[in-house]
Amino acid sequence: MPQPEVIAAGVVVRSKGAVLLVHRPAYDDWSFPKGKLDRGEHITTCAVREVREETGLDVRLGVPLTSQHYPVGRRDKVVHYWAGRVVGERDVSGYEPNKEIDQVRWVPLDEAAGLLTHARDRDTLAEARTLPAKTDVLVVLRHAAARSRKQWRQDDRLRPLLAVGTVAARRLAPVLAAYDVKQLVSSSSLRCLQTLAPYAEATGRAVGATDALTEQDATPESVLEVIGRIIEQQRRTVLCSHRPVLPDVFATLGVADPGLDPGELVVVHHRGGRIVATESHLAG
Repeated sequence: MPQPEVIAAGVVVRSKGAVLLVHRPAYDDWSFPKGKLDRGEHITTCAVREVREETGLDVRLGVPLTSQHYPVGRRDKVVHYWAGRVVGERDVSGYEPNKEIDQVRWVPLDEAAGLLTHARDRDTLAEARTLPAKTDVLVVLRHAAARSRKQWRQDDRLRPLLAVGTVAARRLAPVLAAYDVKQLVSSSSLRCLQTLAPYAEATGRAVGATDALTEQDATPESVLEVIGRIIEQQRRTVLCSHRPVLPDVFATLGVADPGLDPGELVVVHHRGGRIVATESHLAG
């Protein structure tokens, strides 16, 4: 009977013309910081956690890279990778070696391929080097599961999340943190505000609520105005709205509408008004 895949995540962290590499004494190899998912953990959260545990540095995720697939014993392993950048201090001189990682080093990009042990890592590095060193992020999010419209007798703007939606909103918070989202923009309807509330509370960031993203008041013109401001500000932003409004959001961005489920998101990586990459995640 086939064994389930081993799922892991890691980051190719670049800074000042160098890339962050780690040495594993058990394998005597140089690679990127990475590791396996904890039970119930999202792959994006795993990626930033593993970098912190293996190097002591905090990072934020950028453009997704091609996943690696290779056998480990009788099982197949999949490692999801992102390009990434350091948030805050980049100094690794105080790193304390341990039995899992005994060296952490910033290696000049031109020298890193020669140090990396595995060909698959050299391919991943080559891919990362083709991408912009820095991109901006717009996370387009459909609110989490809410009370049934048919059973709700009050103003639809006041329709709240279900208990399962509240759980999904809590699970969403570390995913947004993985992308270091700085600005929160939301429909003023309660179910959207509740979807962003856990992340807002965890980070101390205010949610910018607007009627221009509600089902009742949104128009193609109002959506265009909201997104235009976000792109111009070049801040890492999450935009939370409703299923009927999202087609206008994606049309404005020039991205195919994927038909998001409740609590699902699309991360749009852009640079200078040009979309570099997109990725989808279901946080709940």
